[in-house]
Amino acid sequence: MRLKVPFRVRFRRRALAFALAASIPAAHAAQAPEYYGTLEPFAKEAVYFVVTDRFVNGDPSNDHRDQGGPDPATRTFDRPTAGSDAGDNVGYLGGDFKGIVDHLDYIRGMGFSALWITPIVDNPDEAFTGGKPAQKGGFLTDGGKTGYHGYWGVNFYKLDEHLPSTGLDFKGLADAVHGQDMKLVLDIVGNHGSPAYSMPKAQPQFGQVFDRDGKLVADHQNLPPAKLDPKHNPLHRFYNTTPGLAELSDFNENEPAVMDYLAGAYAQWIGQGADAFRIDTIGWLPHPFWHEFVARMRREKPGMFMFGEAFEYDAKKIAEHTWAQNANVSVLDFPLKQGLEKAFGHERAGFEVLADRLYLDGGPYANPYELATFYDNHDMARLDATDDGFIDAHNWLFTARGIPVVYYGSEIGFMRGKPEHDGNRNYFGAERIASAASHPIHRNLSRIAHVRAASPALQRGLQVNVELKGDRAAFYRVYQHEGVSQIALVLLNKGDAPAAFDVKQYVQPGAWRAAIAGIDTKVRAGGSLKATVPAHGVEVFLLDAPVTQPQLRAELDRLMKVKRPE
Repeated sequence: MRLKVPFRVRFRRRALAFALAASIPAAHAAQAPEYYGTLEPFAKEAVYFVVTDRFVNGDPSNDHRDQGGPDPATRTFDRPTAGSDAGDNVGYLGGDFKGIVDHLDYIRGMGFSALWITPIVDNPDEAFTGGKPAQKGGFLTDGGKTGYHGYWGVNFYKLDEHLPSTGLDFKGLADAVHGQDMKLVLDIVGNHGSPAYSMPKAQPQFGQVFDRDGKLVADHQNLPPAKLDPKHNPLHRFYNTTPGLAELSDFNENEPAVMDYLAGAYAQWIGQGADAFRIDTIGWLPHPFWHEFVARMRREKPGMFMFGEAFEYDAKKIAEHTWAQNANVSVLDFPLKQGLEKAFGHERAGFEVLADRLYLDGGPYANPYELATFYDNHDMARLDATDDGFIDAHNWLFTARGIPVVYYGSEIGFMRGKPEHDGNRNYFGAERIASAASHPIHRNLSRIAHVRAASPALQRGLQVNVELKGDRAAFYRVYQHEGVSQIALVLLNKGDAPAAFDVKQYVQPGAWRAAIAGIDTKVRAGGSLKATVPAHGVEVFLLDAPVTQPQLRAELDRLMKVKRPE
């Protein structure tokens, strides 16, 4: 939709309207019923996810280009992936904390309020010589790879040497993120350490774990799991004797020392500024383990928000992690991701493919409004879509229920359609960032992200669907809590031609303001809200007033009573 007033002017208007809404007298608020999808504070955030080593090399002095020695089998910097013609690499490429800090204004400027980074703990200093060779098309193939991604921890108390710079450690990064009024999400691993066996000869650090003082506390000794002897060898007690993922050292969830070690390490990073955790491979450890771990973390930081990665498209299975009796965390919304790929990728399925994946009216999740919503990440092929497809996907992510998560580079369609080992995690760099603002995906993403950032209804409001069919979507988001009242009517058009909307259902009389067009539309009692949304466009009409429309109020009352698992 064409802008009719400058963006900054419209943003001030929205901020003023939000402030006015927040000033509704407490007496009025006491009379109004409560309507919200969630009261979780983190739900107001929008998350930008970076693989730190692949974002920006801000400090070449920490590249460690000679690490691993002259042997091409073990060197760690710049290791092109066999068979890839997309520039894929399984070595370190130099991205670091300084590269992030130097570009926080870029991330914040797009409208993101939280940054998720890959694990920061110390990883091995050589490339892995065991396993199946990493190559284009490979999955869970780690031969020749390095720990550039951070998921192969060997000392969970120590910062990996490729990340900090002089005067910029993890606390310094956290301080810089907080200085931008952003939250820092730290990726953590509890299921495994580094690759541990199948090497031609044992390599230093692989399959080993060191404590905060650098003392060796566990060693796989290049033995396959079945040959470990935890009853007689104390260095084996950290590990399970059955295989886990690939050749990774699989932690024994029943060993108290493992829980104490991990909880102590991650408490350290909370103390240095981590605001939230993304929990890697949560589905590979049993519920009691995560229940205890989460309880310990929330003793360090009460109410800490966490979301887990259970790479599974069955909502009933991943929802178990959200229940209070289990991990009591949120999860990445893989079932919805599957629908988003269908709707916004080249298949261009209709919006109806998303309806049953929202679980607005019951379902298995403790709270679907707290799920982390996304269309791709570092462990799967990036979304294969046109520019318009990305624009449509972002218009949905930033208006529908859930906490939007966007993988670095998606703001320009970077390496679209590319899987791991063939470009998914390619280096982004300062030059792409410098030119990103001129890209249509970036411009449209920034626009809708700022609309969400100024709207309590889009952040945490109940969702009431009016139409999800074909290329058209219309739904309400409603938030009414502690004196703040806002109704949002979202209109989405992912078609190639303008779409005329005439919404009668649940429309409340009043002066609705179009958050994008920046104009008011007055609706009379019994009337409708009419608007034309351009091709691949969005409009969000906002009414900062308590809900009075009887049918809408009845539907919201019903949704507030929906029973959720506990």
